[in-house]
Amino acid sequence: MDRPTQPITSYDPARTALVVFDMLEAYRPAIEEAGSHLTTAKLIAACRSVGTPIFYARADHRIDGADFARSIADTDSSFTPWGPENLIKHNPPHDSGSPEYQVLAELAPQPGDYDVPKHRWSAFHGTHLEVSLRSRGIERIMLVGGSVHVGIASTAYDARDMDFQVTVVEDCCNGFLEQREFFMRKVFPRMVNVRTLDQVVEALGA
Repeated sequence: MDRPTQPITSYDPARTALVVFDMLEAYRPAIEEAGSHLTTAKLIAACRSVGTPIFYARADHRIDGADFARSIADTDSSFTPWGPENLIKHNPPHDSGSPEYQVLAELAPQPGDYDVPKHRWSAFHGTHLEVSLRSRGIERIMLVGGSVHVGIASTAYDARDMDFQVTVVEDCCNGFLEQREFFMRKVFPRMVNVRTLDQVVEALGA
């Protein structure tokens, strides 16, 4: 099979999927600050218009922490070191099925979309995402949401190593601005494609 010698500039809608990562009510403030809910809504509409399947990967944890990550980092999510004034948390802030873990109302899934509850950063780890993509013959993933340096990066690494062609849609992502800019400019271009909303909508032929 011939392999391309230049970056891919068009997508086959039937072999492409949109993965919407953690666009949840719990993260609404950060999402609205980045404006990614507005651009993502446009991308979702474009995908629906050409029949591209949509997968909603979303955090889902037991309130007792039984399925929470065991590894201990140096800091919390805001980079504040753990210590006497900032104790390590072993339970999630919300329970499985709570309103906070629901997809933003304006981006809500529709019948036929895929729900992918996850218990770790990567949308592939311990979920049905890979088998559901493979069963539809999907070769390319458009990845949106946040946070860029956490879940988006983790999912992109996994997808790349599974030989999916990955496009991170820059203006449909959110997270800390410094980390977001660093990954979009210094990390992702080496491993995946980074494109804008307008570029991917045009490439889809939507």
